[in-house]
Amino acid sequence: MAILVVGSVAFDAIETPSGRRDRCLGGAATYFSLAASNFTSVRVIGVVGEDFGPEEESVLTRRQIDTRGIEHVPGKSFFWSGSYMKNLNEAQTLNTELNVFQSFSPKIPPEYQDSEYLFLANIDPLLQEDVRRKMPRVKMVCGDTMNYWIKDHADNLARVLKGLDVLLINDGEAKMLAKDNNLLSAAQKVLDMGPKALVVKHGEYGATAFFGSHSFSGGDGAVTVPFRAPALPLAEVVDPTGAGDSFAGGFFGYIASQPALTPAVFRRAMFYGGVMGSFAVERFGTERLQNLQPKEIEERFALFRQLSHLD
Repeated sequence: MAILVVGSVAFDAIETPSGRRDRCLGGAATYFSLAASNFTSVRVIGVVGEDFGPEEESVLTRRQIDTRGIEHVPGKSFFWSGSYMKNLNEAQTLNTELNVFQSFSPKIPPEYQDSEYLFLANIDPLLQEDVRRKMPRVKMVCGDTMNYWIKDHADNLARVLKGLDVLLINDGEAKMLAKDNNLLSAAQKVLDMGPKALVVKHGEYGATAFFGSHSFSGGDGAVTVPFRAPALPLAEVVDPTGAGDSFAGGFFGYIASQPALTPAVFRRAMFYGGVMGSFAVERFGTERLQNLQPKEIEERFALFRQLSHLD
């Protein structure tokens, strides 16, 4: 089951208490793809400049990620620089250079039209809406957004939300979107905007899924109450930059690998999201995800199960 992801493929400069990297491969679509590729086939749509060469592309293709949708154009790739020296839970943006990403217009290759799953990474809602409209036959659509689009592009974002099965955002973004500081009531307001389910990421504290009245059901019944998945306590967090996108990749990748979406599958997907997020933060950029092995994933999934098992 192939997932099509649309988003940024970028270079980052990152400073944390663990050190600094002046240039590492990043971008929402990159983190998502590397995480999801451990579970299912992944296809990427993005844009890069002349500084993105065969070495960088091989990071993706070595994981059997289909990169035919990555457009190569003259100029420099999207670049972001951030620091976590003041707060490891929140990046301080030092520099953003959109470069070729500024004029990004997603082009869907004909070979991608049969994709069964679609992930709309954090990009302009107008682009998200356009891609969603061009992929009407997908089985499931998940999406992400951020405070900038919530604050200044609310009308465009509202149209995107109506077409989502699952929205994945952090707790601050959920409260901003709903204009409500109580997470429970904020979640209900977001669900009323259109998504069938809302996954709220809490960083080092895990993630919570909330479900609307027209949500998912399956062999073990309908989902009606929120579900909380833990985060794994880590001795050291090197770089939190891609944790959320890696969570999304693990979550959606696992769902796409299963024959049907049931409440049990959704809950397990939340755990696999946490697993992939926990790996991502152990190294700078995408370094940890690039060589991850299936055995490591299953061993860590077992730790997550033990962490949350009561009896």
